[in-house]
Amino acid sequence: MLYFLLPIHSYVRWLILIVALVAVVKFAIGWLRGGAFKGMDRGLTAAFSGLMDLQALLGLIMFVGLGAGGEGFPMVRIEHTVTMLIAVVLGHLPARWKNAPDAIRFRNALFCIVGAVVFVYVGVLRLPGGWTR
Repeated sequence: MLYFLLPIHSYVRWLILIVALVAVVKFAIGWLRGGAFKGMDRGLTAAFSGLMDLQALLGLIMFVGLGAGGEGFPMVRIEHTVTMLIAVVLGHLPARWKNAPDAIRFRNALFCIVGAVVFVYVGVLRLPGGWTR
């Protein structure tokens, strides 16, 4: 039924992790060296949160579609969905500090993205097959 979305949903997670890795390195360097939070940094936070939104949309379509389509809502899917929605919220939190000093923006964006990635890791791990899917 909606299983054609599963490979897309699966590949987007790797894009998220690539952007997160670049962002973590860039933000850690910016924070430790006292750099200015510039366009590329804003772009990285926007790319990360945008990819997280795309992933959430695909996931919610599958969650509702497969659940309502007769497969029901097994606890593992509910846990995955809730965990990933927490990750999405964390991915959007750096926008709250857009008027903060650059060092605080770098630090907070770094911690939010690392936190989101931890939730993504746990959320994928909860699924049957985990990261091998």
